Amino acid sequence: MARDQFRFKQFSISQDRCAMKVGTDGVLLGAWAAVGNSQTILEIGTGTGLIALMLAQRSHAEIDTVELDLAAYDQALENIANSPWSDQIHIHHCAIQDYPQTGQKFYDLIVTNPPFFKDIFKSPDPGRCLARHGDRLSQDDLLKTAKSWLNSSGRLIVIYPIELAQQFLQKVEALGFFYLKKLWVIPVEHQPAKRILLELGQVRTLSEEISITIRLDQPINQHIYTHEFMTLTEDFYLKF
Repeated sequence: MARDQFRFKQFSISQDRCAMKVGTDGVLLGAWAAVGNSQTILEIGTGTGLIALMLAQRSHAEIDTVELDLAAYDQALENIANSPWSDQIHIHHCAIQDYPQTGQKFYDLIVTNPPFFKDIFKSPDPGRCLARHGDRLSQDDLLKTAKSWLNSSGRLIVIYPIELAQQFLQKVEALGFFYLKKLWVIPVEHQPAKRILLELGQVRTLSEEISITIRLDQPINQHIYTHEFMTLTEDFYLKF
């Protein structure tokens, strides 16, 4: 997917200055996150602005985003300004820990594609390192931050690799969350899942657990997508 511009049906993403490019993780999160009747949404770490734009296409919510990396912030500003939802999305250049507390505003939904890695295999690219490593936003920090910004019925939706998702789920109840939905992501049929999307709430209810397979088991140069993946993302991708 890595190219300087990525075109979707209703918007385009420029990504020449952004360390983390458009990827399947972000598209899945933006398409799967249940916006429902959300009036206010916060995205933590917007990167190119992809997920915020997908959520704006799917809702009438007021969307706030934060982005610490200056190059990514500038790129997201450009992408949002060139979209049909420039008045709906507001981007802030700061870490979520420094996001200004107004004492008034709480969110119906918080969405994030959080940093995955910690301490090892760090990229020499500072922007990519910042986007991919968990040094600035640990799982505990994320949960505590979400708790302080969500209203009582608000939800948190994240995506993690399997091992980190399991670690994350071990922490949630201690910080007042319960998992409501879990989506196992299988990249190619007959292979194990590689990612989990999680929807957390603050009220315990019946939970739902399903899986999605992205591609059929075909030769590597033949990307034949499953019907379920195409259905989930059909409002966004120009073609498969």
